[in-house]
Amino acid sequence: MLFKKTKYLSSGSLSALAWKKFRRNKPGFISLLFIGMIIVIAILGYLITPDNSPLANEQHLELGLKKPGFTVNMLRVHKNQSIKDQSLFEIMLFGKTPEYINIPIGQFRFSGNSIIVEEYSGEPGRPSSTEKFGLADVIYPMAGDSTHYREVNGYLIFRDIYGHQIRRTPDDLAIDLLTNNIEKTTFWLGTDRFGRDLLSELIIGTRVSLSVGFISVFISLVIGIFIGALGGFFRGWIDNFVVWFINVIWSIPTLLLVIAITFALGKGFWQVFVAVGLTMWVEVARVVRGQILSIREKEFVEAGTALGFTNFRIIFRHILPNIMGIVIVISAANFASAILLEAGLSFLGIGVQPPMPSWGAMIKENYGYIILDSAYLAIIPGFAIMFLVLAFMLAGNALRDALDVRSVN
Repeated sequence: MLFKKTKYLSSGSLSALAWKKFRRNKPGFISLLFIGMIIVIAILGYLITPDNSPLANEQHLELGLKKPGFTVNMLRVHKNQSIKDQSLFEIMLFGKTPEYINIPIGQFRFSGNSIIVEEYSGEPGRPSSTEKFGLADVIYPMAGDSTHYREVNGYLIFRDIYGHQIRRTPDDLAIDLLTNNIEKTTFWLGTDRFGRDLLSELIIGTRVSLSVGFISVFISLVIGIFIGALGGFFRGWIDNFVVWFINVIWSIPTLLLVIAITFALGKGFWQVFVAVGLTMWVEVARVVRGQILSIREKEFVEAGTALGFTNFRIIFRHILPNIMGIVIVISAANFASAILLEAGLSFLGIGVQPPMPSWGAMIKENYGYIILDSAYLAIIPGFAIMFLVLAFMLAGNALRDALDVRSVN
């Protein structure tokens, strides 16, 4: 007897089958991993940035427009002020309040109770200024300057701003300074014209792009699902009004509408979220309306009506779960559109305002260097936008294929 092999559908929930199909889509799955990596980077934020000052805004004009991989020694001079203790969570979200003033230096030497340094001039052959710092002034938050030292039997005796009396020899202070207060700093992606670390700006800029995407998509889903569900379920004059309103908004170019809303709300971080979200609900509402029109005549909807369920329960408990697949796919596409819109607004100067890092603002500040020898200043954030948008589009397409029940397993 001949037996034929028969391919059976593996058992499991629909979500498990969709995930299995999604993983087989290599571009989509790799894109999802890339998006996950970007989200982790955005969450960690200041914990992984070379410059963890608030908004990654530590500026050194003498280090402006340095190439990727540039390295310089920094003298870390302790500020003579009390710094509030910050938790790891606060640093991760808002950055760390600088305890030190970082001074780029070249050569240095010790002289008694002091260190004499040549400040980095910024250009080879350019004369550099010489500065003298007391060793204790560099290491400790001092209650006064070096004139407040007392020298007794080879020891320096002084007080810090907290009232602690400190007794150290100059040799001990010099060793401590070399160990903790002179460090080699590398700018892996170079610096911008203000001497800010480009890598730090790029990392913090991911927060703006992802935040705009998440919040604006959430706003668009809330408005779009509500309006689309009303029109599709109740039909009649409500549906006519919804269709008319959708067509009116649809006829206005998206970017112009975003700009108009931004001007009305003002420039700023949160205004961008609201402006983008208020323009992206139209497509969600249109798709939700069409899907509900095709589902509302199904037997399970009629059964819910016969059992006396409220319209609200039928819509949100029975109809919407059946159309969430296509809504998720639209959300992925809208996420990519939101990132592009935010970048465009920031490039035009009406989005996120300096000194907050934003990929669009970075392109705006540096696009003039494209024709010079520092084109990477604009190209790097441009590639970041391109790769993130491409990742969301590929992940959305893979998700659409995975949720398509008509596709062969």
